[in-house]
Amino acid sequence: MDILIVEDNKELLTLLTDFLRAEGYTVSTAENGERALSLYEKYGARLVLLDINLPGMDGFAVCEKIRSIGNTPILMLTARVSKEDKLNGLILGADDYIEKPYDIDILVAKIKGIFKRRFAEDKLTEGDFTLNLVTQSVTKGDKAIDMTAKEFELLKMLIENKGQTMTKDRLFNSIWGIDSESEAQTLTVHIKWLREKIESDPKNPAHIITVWGKGYRWED
Repeated sequence: MDILIVEDNKELLTLLTDFLRAEGYTVSTAENGERALSLYEKYGARLVLLDINLPGMDGFAVCEKIRSIGNTPILMLTARVSKEDKLNGLILGADDYIEKPYDIDILVAKIKGIFKRRFAEDKLTEGDFTLNLVTQSVTKGDKAIDMTAKEFELLKMLIENKGQTMTKDRLFNSIWGIDSESEAQTLTVHIKWLREKIESDPKNPAHIITVWGKGYRWED
């Protein structure tokens, strides 16, 4: 999923969703913080557009929770324009602020800028590993590592969220999809295969760390 929009104004939510989908983005929506976190934990997102004034859990709490489990860029959308509110959002981990009512063209420009900075590079480099995002190939130093498409996506997702524990459900749902006929055990098997390909000692992995009862975490 490209963008998760968290907005309780249904008319604005529909308008923004339709506009962004017309721009070619895949979009999911939530009208409250609890639903937003449920979607994020299951599927992740490449960008979160987050209103502050939400029913129940407000946007600040949602921002703090998302930042505790992932490095996804967060763009706050709000009519609350005080210096204190802006500082609070930035301290909690928001990447940018845009005030309501906003010009849709300015918002889209900000979104495109975030995607360009974070995701437009053809390569992802982490230590000795280089992932070519165009050819979906991997090298460790000068050595090519043969990988399936699912192994590549799994490695990419772990590296993009290095240092963060990725739950098994989120990894499985993001890569195989919630409607997949595959079983959750498929993830465990792919982790095993991936370790055999990239770890110096697969039985004592240095990079793909198991977080018991939760999931996996990439370490440098």
